[in-house]
Amino acid sequence: MSGVREVTCRSHLKRPVRRLVALAAAGASLAGTGLAVVRVAYGDGLVDVWVYVGLFVALLGVACLHGAVVQMSADAYGVHSRTLLRRRSVPWRDIADLRVYVQYGRHGQEIHRVELVLRGGPTRRLPLPAAVSSDDRPDFDAKLDALRALHRLYGSPESSHVAVISKRTAGRGTAVPLTLCVLLLAGAGLAAWFVPATESMKQAWTSAAPCTAEAAAAEGPGSPAPERSREPDGECLTTLSAVITRAEVGKGRQRSWLYFAESRPLERLSVSQEGARGFRPGDRVELTVWRGGVREVTGEHHVWREHFNSGGEVAVIAAGCALAAGYPASLVVLRRRGRRQPADEVLPSALPFAGALVATALWLLPLCYLHPTNPPASPWDLTWAVAGSLATLGLFTWAWRATRIRTPRRAAVPRTSPESSDGDEEVFLSARFLESTDYNPNNFGTHVVLGGGPPAVTPHPGPGRFAAKRIPVERLTVKDIRLPRGGDGDGVPRSWQIAELDDAGRPVHLTAAPADLARIIQALSPARKPANVTRPDL
Repeated sequence: MSGVREVTCRSHLKRPVRRLVALAAAGASLAGTGLAVVRVAYGDGLVDVWVYVGLFVALLGVACLHGAVVQMSADAYGVHSRTLLRRRSVPWRDIADLRVYVQYGRHGQEIHRVELVLRGGPTRRLPLPAAVSSDDRPDFDAKLDALRALHRLYGSPESSHVAVISKRTAGRGTAVPLTLCVLLLAGAGLAAWFVPATESMKQAWTSAAPCTAEAAAAEGPGSPAPERSREPDGECLTTLSAVITRAEVGKGRQRSWLYFAESRPLERLSVSQEGARGFRPGDRVELTVWRGGVREVTGEHHVWREHFNSGGEVAVIAAGCALAAGYPASLVVLRRRGRRQPADEVLPSALPFAGALVATALWLLPLCYLHPTNPPASPWDLTWAVAGSLATLGLFTWAWRATRIRTPRRAAVPRTSPESSDGDEEVFLSARFLESTDYNPNNFGTHVVLGGGPPAVTPHPGPGRFAAKRIPVERLTVKDIRLPRGGDGDGVPRSWQIAELDDAGRPVHLTAAPADLARIIQALSPARKPANVTRPDL
C-alpha cells in the first residue's frame, strides 16, 4: 500500500446506473411530496391513504438518493466525504488516528465503519467504506489499509494498530445508555407521582356504598351531580337495568363492546374480551354506575367489573423502572472508570450489577406493593427492609470490586525447557490461538494440553491426544500479555487475557484465563530465551 496516492469509495452501482437511481429517487421524492400536499389541500386531509402513500414514496426516494450520491475520497490533502446534505474535508494533519467503529443492526448483524479520531479527541464517522456482512469485509479491510497508508505518508498516526470500537470497549460513547437511564428514571418518577391518586381511587371504589333513593334518580352515565341530597361528587353506586342486544369480541388488542337495547342507558360499553364472551344477546343485566361511568355489569350467569389499579401495582412499576435504569447507569459507570484505558480495550461485564439489581427487585418490589404510600411500620416489614438493604449494599460492593479494571504489571515468568511438562499427567486447559496456523488449522483448537508430552493444541477437553497438533515452542517468543481488545472479537471472554507471541516473525495471539495463560506461557518459554513478560495483576 506504499504506492497508494488516492482512495475513492462510492456506491456499488455503476456510474450510469447510479445516475439513473439518483434521477429516479429525486423524481419519486418530488412526486410523493407533491401528491401528499395536493391530497392535504384538496382531499380528505391527513386521514387520506394517498397522503401516506405520497409521504412513503418521498421518504423512499430520499433514502435511495442518499445511497446514490454518498461518496468518500482521500488524497494527499486529507479525507473528503459527501452526503445528500453535507460535504466535509479533513486534512491529514488534523487526524490523529483511524479506527473501526462497529454498529449493531436490529438482528445482531455487525456493521463496520471507519472513524476519524481528530487531534484533541473529537471523532467523525465516515459514510463509506462500510461492511454490512462478512462478504464485504475483504473490500472494507483493503480500503482501510489504503487509508492508513495515506495517513502514514501524509500525516502522523498516533498508533500502529487498528483499534476496533465495539459495544464491549472503553471507547464506546455513553450517550445511548445515559439517555435510556434518564428516560427510565423519568418514567419511574411519573409512575410514582400517580401512586397516591391511584390508591385513593381504588380505596374509594372499594368503600363506595349504594346511593340513596333521591340520588339514584339523578345518577346515570355522564349525568351531572344533583344538589347536596346525596353523597358528593358521585361517590355512591347507582344501579340501572338494561338489555344486551349484541356482544362484540375484539381480536388481538382490539376493544370488545357490549351493545344495549334502544341505546339505554347508553349505546355501547367497552369491556374486556372475557367480559364480552360472558354475555349473550337478550340477557337482562344491571349496570352499576360510579363517578359518571359504568363500572360493573351483572347478569344471571356472568359479572364484569372494571379493573382499578391499586397504588401497589403502580408503585411496583415505578420501582421496576428505577431498577431497570440501574443497568444503563452501570454501563455509564464502567465506561467512566475505563476512560483512561485504550479506546479499544474490552471493559469488564456489567452483569454483576445486573445480578445485584435483580436481587434487589426480589425484596423491594413486594415491599412496594404492600406499602405503596406509607413506609413499613411493623417489625416484620422493618426487618425485611433493613435485611434487604444490607444485602443490596453487599451485592453492589461485590459488583464494584468484580468489575474493577485489572491493570497488567511486570512479572518474570519461570523458564523451562521446550519439552517440559507438568509431569506425566495430561492437563487440558481451555485456551485458543486467534490465528489459523499449522498447529491450529482453521482455528480448530479449543484447548491446550500440557503434560505427557510436548504442549499441543486439541479440539476437545480430553482425555487423550486425539487430533492434537504439537506447538512448535522453539519458534515462539512471548512478547507481551495484555487485556482483550475490540479487534480480538466477541468470542474472547472479558475475564481472559491475551498473550502476544512471535512465531518466527509472524505475530500470533493466544487467549486463556489468567492463571491458565501463565501456566501455558511457562511451558512455551524455552530456557534459552530469557525474557520478562507482563502478567495480569490478580
